[in-house]
Amino acid sequence: MASPGYGKRSAPDQSPPRRSDFDHLPARAAYLASLLDRLCENAAMDAKTIAKSQPLYGQAAVRTTLNELGVAGHLRRVRLSVPPGAGVNATRWVVHTYWSRTARDDEWWATFLNGDVTPGAVASTPGAAEVQETGAEEPREAEEDPEPSRALPPRTANSPRPGGDSGPSTAYDTLARLGLREPRLALSAADCAALEQLAADWLTRGATPELLTGALVAGLPDPVHSPRGLVRRRLLDKMPPERTVVPPAPAATVAPGPRRALLVACTDCGVPGRPEALPGGLCRGCRSGPGVSRQPVHRPDPAVHALAVEVRAGMRTPQRGPATPGPTPAADPTLSA
Repeated sequence: MASPGYGKRSAPDQSPPRRSDFDHLPARAAYLASLLDRLCENAAMDAKTIAKSQPLYGQAAVRTTLNELGVAGHLRRVRLSVPPGAGVNATRWVVHTYWSRTARDDEWWATFLNGDVTPGAVASTPGAAEVQETGAEEPREAEEDPEPSRALPPRTANSPRPGGDSGPSTAYDTLARLGLREPRLALSAADCAALEQLAADWLTRGATPELLTGALVAGLPDPVHSPRGLVRRRLLDKMPPERTVVPPAPAATVAPGPRRALLVACTDCGVPGRPEALPGGLCRGCRSGPGVSRQPVHRPDPAVHALAVEVRAGMRTPQRGPATPGPTPAADPTLSA
């Protein structure tokens, strides 16, 4: 998790998760995009933390990929001024990273960061738009499921599982999905039913299913001998406190403040600017530099590579010139005698 005030922010009006969300990206960008999409709110989004959280790519590769995701329309970094208060005497700047599973164009990001986005206006890549209009993705996923009867139904409520055919509650569903997030915490149906009331208490106290799942899977021992006992212990020990519900103030007493636009920061170098001046989330210097390119990178011809290897090998071989005849030694008179 990032420091308070920093980290990931989810953009509004995103399309539902699909397997083909990042098929339009290269392999490395698609891999890291799926990782970033699963992060919870306020999670750290800097290159150093992301490089530590996965085993395939280092900081340089992650930094380049973040630039590529910004150009593709999935990511924007913004700077926001926080007024003095809460122990801080001066105005400070915090950095938010807005993430969108649905790819957006520069115009949408500029409108959203200026505070003029319209709810329900979902912009995406052409491939994703075709899937949304035709609905061809849903039947394919249904056909690939060999046992649809065993699929978990959608989340319904935070209360314990009701009887009848209304399906499991959100608490039961969250516990049942733990095995998908962390195989060491795979629970049986009896385990989920026994722990359902404790999980429902979490949700009643304001916790979200993502927060509950993160608290259960963080810092697991290796191996986990009793998943049910470990989950029960964590549900009891980490139970959030009860919150007092404060009624909202009347609308008439709240004076609407001026709309404040966010200041976009370059994804690569961090220089601030207006959204219109940073298309693709990059400043002019980073766009013209050798960093991110909208064109795919082509590998060199194997024949050229082989020729380069041959030239390097010839340069490392010492060059010897022809032997120069030396002076003829004089005959020793003692030997002739």
